[in-house]
Amino acid sequence: MSRRAGRPAAPKPLRAGPPPKRRAPQKRRKAAPKKRRFRLARFLWRSTVALTLTGLVGLTAIIAYYAATMPPIAEWAVPARPPNVAILSERGRLIANRGDTGGRAVTLAALPDHVPEAVIAIEDRRFYSHPGIDPIGLARAVMANLRAGRRVQGGSTLTQQLAKNLFLDPSRTLERKIQEMILAVWLEIQYDKGEILEMYLNRVYLGAGATGVDGAARRYFDKPAEDLSIAEAALIAGLLKAPSVYAPTVDEARANARAATVLAAMREEGFISAGEHRAARDTPATLKTPAVAASGGYIADWVADVLPELSGSVRADVIVETSIDLELQDLAEEALEALLAKEGAEKGASQGAVVVLDAAGAVKALVGGRSYAQSQFNRAVEAVRQPGSAFKPFVYLAALEDGLSEQTMRIDGPTRIGNWTPQNYTRQYYGPVSLTRALALSLNTIAAQLTNEVGAQTVARTAARMGVRSPLKANGSLALGTSEVTLLELATAYVPFSNGGVGVVPHVVRRIRTVDGALLYERQVETAGTVAALDDVGAMNRMLTTVLETGTGQRARLKGWQAAGKTGTSQNWRDAWFVGYTAFFTAGVWLGNDDNAPTKRATGGTLPALLWTRLMEKVHRGMVPAGLPGVERAPRAVVPADIPPDDPWNAPRTVSAGPTVSARDGVPGARSPREWTAPSERRGFFERLFGG
Repeated sequence: MSRRAGRPAAPKPLRAGPPPKRRAPQKRRKAAPKKRRFRLARFLWRSTVALTLTGLVGLTAIIAYYAATMPPIAEWAVPARPPNVAILSERGRLIANRGDTGGRAVTLAALPDHVPEAVIAIEDRRFYSHPGIDPIGLARAVMANLRAGRRVQGGSTLTQQLAKNLFLDPSRTLERKIQEMILAVWLEIQYDKGEILEMYLNRVYLGAGATGVDGAARRYFDKPAEDLSIAEAALIAGLLKAPSVYAPTVDEARANARAATVLAAMREEGFISAGEHRAARDTPATLKTPAVAASGGYIADWVADVLPELSGSVRADVIVETSIDLELQDLAEEALEALLAKEGAEKGASQGAVVVLDAAGAVKALVGGRSYAQSQFNRAVEAVRQPGSAFKPFVYLAALEDGLSEQTMRIDGPTRIGNWTPQNYTRQYYGPVSLTRALALSLNTIAAQLTNEVGAQTVARTAARMGVRSPLKANGSLALGTSEVTLLELATAYVPFSNGGVGVVPHVVRRIRTVDGALLYERQVETAGTVAALDDVGAMNRMLTTVLETGTGQRARLKGWQAAGKTGTSQNWRDAWFVGYTAFFTAGVWLGNDDNAPTKRATGGTLPALLWTRLMEKVHRGMVPAGLPGVERAPRAVVPADIPPDDPWNAPRTVSAGPTVSARDGVPGARSPREWTAPSERRGFFERLFGG
């Protein structure tokens, strides 16, 4: 082995200059960004959790705060639904509903499936799955509102809407929204879904004064909720978004467009088939005005007023059966409107009222004004006005009871009673006239003389006994109808002339019962007893038929029927009256103006008599004629060419008001009217013939 070979090799000399740079491994270059991202994610997660927890704590605190302002849970209770009063005619037809709802409560089981399904499809598709609050729906509504920059969608469930309707005011505040959610959860705990949906359908407002689906069904389609079609149910469900905007009474086309949206939602949810969807879309619902006379509102209001007296406080839905004949009601309404529209303007009469009663005092028709929609004031029941000469029958009845007869003679001439000088309208005098002739011609002088003879107090008591309930001023001018009365009580006071002298109590309610059939009230036979002797009734009927035959009421004659009545006109032609009767019906008519403005010389013998005749001819169509008590002769067929005027009385200027007499004053119990004048005070034949 050589030295070279055994010696280790010498190291190579190092090159001058800096050492070469070492390249960092690739893994070390990627490790730093990952670590930074992890730290950022961890920070964001911790921040989110912290903010969420803080938000939850804050929200919990807010909820707790607003919950603390609410009454204790033990006191929470669903308020009773306002009761509905269904008012029916004598044949069971609905006249109107009264109450805050406009319809009765309905059960979910009684409704067609498409009625609740339409509401669920458009308002709360997850109704059966959420616990009262729908987070998905709420989030969707929030996003939609943020995108639109305004509130275009609500996130309230049906349960929340019910809670708002039951317990809260409609204000849009955070406090109300939180309370609404709390109450919605409470409702879900207390009631099942069916009960909640049923409460909602019976209490939700649906426009045009209708609350609940039954009220809406009757208001818009004149049918009960049980009979709603798919198209009609969709239209009603569409109202929930904005009842005042989508009500068909406001814009029927817009309402049907909204209903089409509801139908599409029902199809999407599978509630209706493609064929049902197509049929309902192509044949939209049509608004139908209730068939009942519009004037039925006057009757319904009157019934609502008297209901508490008959059945006490109403706490649940009730049904009130009335004596109203809707056929007669329609006739009365049509007759009044036709006359005012055609002849009312010419005579300066813009308003009127009509009432029809049977011989027992049951109200068969009542029209309180020309248009209930324009004015709900009931002029037949509430308005008190001077009846003028229509009051005179009570003067003559008092004279008959005082011993005079229908043939008793009196002198029609200048008359002075104290400082009062009553005059006839024509300023003409007829000299000696019988009481029959004086009443037929409506002579003011004779009526004033008779009142002076028998006493104003006696006349007032006679009128009260017959049925006038308003206080009467017992002075000389009472004979000429200066004390104010209502049309209903004046017509009621004429009824005893038609039935033989039996006093009646005007009534409209026959029976009241609950929807379950429990009887709350039933009218019993009620009369005021005998209020006039049959002989006197017969004499009055003979005298009052003469009014129609040859007197001021000739325009009120009924062909083939015995009829009687009296005209009346108040001072300055402000009020024109006619009250007349047959053996079956008594009807009263008033025409005038609400502002008490004078008419253009409209008298009771003109427009009111014409209206009475037109109405009563239709009322008696198909009936067998019957005579009046004490009247044996048939009505005359020939009518004199000249019709005596029946114009306003000449108002007294210096007659002092006498004491006021009401129906409660001076009316004996069950005594016959003949007993009210002692036999010793009866006048003899010549005294009765020529006066004392």
